[in-house]
Parts: sequence; structure tokens; C-alpha cells
Amino acid sequence: MALFHRFNSRAKTLINTGFGSSASTTGGRFINKDGSVNATKKGIGILDRISWYHTMLDMSSWKFLSILLLFYISINFVFAILYFGIGIEHLNGIDTTDNEWVQFGQAYFFSAQTFTTVGYGHVSPVGFYTSALSSAEALMGLLSFAIATGLFFGRFSKPAIYLKFSHNAIIAPFNNGKALMFRLAPYKNTNYIDAEVSVTLGMRMEENGMMTNKFFTLDLEYQKINSLALTWTLVHPITSESPLYELTKSDYDSIIGEVIVIIKTFDDMFSTTVATRTSYTFEEIIYGAKFKPMYNKSEDNQSTVLDLRLLNLFDAVIID
Repeated sequence: MALFHRFNSRAKTLINTGFGSSASTTGGRFINKDGSVNATKKGIGILDRISWYHTMLDMSSWKFLSILLLFYISINFVFAILYFGIGIEHLNGIDTTDNEWVQFGQAYFFSAQTFTTVGYGHVSPVGFYTSALSSAEALMGLLSFAIATGLFFGRFSKPAIYLKFSHNAIIAPFNNGKALMFRLAPYKNTNYIDAEVSVTLGMRMEENGMMTNKFFTLDLEYQKINSLALTWTLVHPITSESPLYELTKSDYDSIIGEVIVIIKTFDDMFSTTVATRTSYTFEEIIYGAKFKPMYNKSEDNQSTVLDLRLLNLFDAVIID
């Protein structure tokens, strides 16, 4: 209880992040490391719960290409079965004296040629049912490729932010005191300007005999910078106004807390504002550390070299 009053009196701002105040209704961290909200939705069907368009845009490239390939193989397999069921004799150009597996394979490749509208002409449909089926397949192929093209364009044209955060936050010496620090760096050939960060501290504390979630805004040394070209170390000075004031290493080990980070910046390539977020639980905060420098001048002294391999590296230091 005393710990709660100490936090509450020193924090300048107490905010509501939308996660609720009851600790008994929330489990685990609030925000995952990749920026996604750590929540599972139930009570509604999966077709209504998931936006498949957004899912296809956000999934990894290998999963996206695997789904397209699986769909292409499966749909042609289904149509090959239908052609084979109508009768292989209705596909002119297939040798009916071959064994059934060879005939099915030829029907499959005829389906692939029809689906992609290539139509080499070696095999052609004969009869109403086979012709109607091939016409329907050609239409489905056109629509499918239109959807796939839209998804490809959406994935390549979607504004994205290419920033890497340090895996750990640290408590480091700062101006005859100490500060909470973490850093980030752009990792692609993008140009970011007007970068702005907001940092929120969430903690579970006892209040009136019940565990509650409390959220506080953490003031930064610099909350906004004009250009994000190399690396940016975010610094929250732990002064007497900070909710982290006088916390010891053992407190970070025992208290359930999380630092939520949200950054937005302007990407002049897309000419739009992009944003991302991450979080650091108290378990991911290293007490008594100092980040290693990430950049230095090149050998010819004509440019600055940013070594992204050093983003997560730090040295241990002693904090009084």
C-alpha cells in the first residue's frame, strides 16, 4: 500500500490506456515485443473476427507465398477430379489408352492451363459439361489472379516503419542520478523525420486490498526529434517526480510492471506518417548498464557507419 501511495504522489499524469484498472481481468504483458496487443478475442465466429485482407497483408512473405502456392495446387487438383469424373474421353488430346494416373496428370495440367488462361491447345474440352466446367474455371482463374495481384500490390505499397528496438531497456547513470533508457534505430534505406515517442508505465499494485492496474506517463529528455537517421536513445530521467523514483534492483525483480512505447514518424518516401510500438516488462529492464556506442566514422572519414549488430549490447555499470 505504501508503495502505491509513493508512485501515485510522484507521477505527474495518471492515464487510461484502455486496458482497464482491474488486474484480475488482464493476464500477461499488455503489448508484445512485436507491437501487437496481447489479447485473444472470443465470442464471435472466426470469419467475423478476422479481417483476411489485413491478415494476408501482415503475414510473413514465406507464409503468403505458401498460401498462394497451396491454393493454386489445390484448386487445380479439384478441377482435375471434376474433369476426370465427367470422363477423360471428353478431353480431346488425352490418350485414353494410358493408365489412369497418367490420364489424371494430363487432366491436372489441362486444368492449370485453363486456370491461367494459357491454353496451349494440346488438350481441348469436348461436350457441354466439360466446356462449361472449363469456362467456369477460366473465370475463377481471372478473378483469383486479380485478387492475388491486388494482394501483391497491397503488400509492396503498404506504408511500413522499419525500426528495430533494443531487446532490453536499462537503468543507467545519468546527470548525477539515473535514468531509464532504451534505444532504436532504422535498419533500411528510409528517411524518417519528425519522430515522436510516447512512453507509458503500467504496473500492478495493491489498492484497498485489491490488485489494480495503474498507468503513468513517463517524461522523456527528448520526446521529439527532427531527423531519425542513425540511432535514438530514449531517456526517462528518474527524478523525484518519476514513478520509478527510489526503486531498487530488487523492486524491478518483484514488481509486475511494463513500459509501453509508441513511436510515430514521417516517412518522406511514402509521404505519410507511420507508427509502431513495443514494450519492456520489468524482467526485460537491466539495472546497472550502459549501452555501447553504435556508430563511428568510416575509415576514409567521409561518412558515418551505423553497426546494427551493437543495438542490444551494453556494459554493466555500478549505480549508487
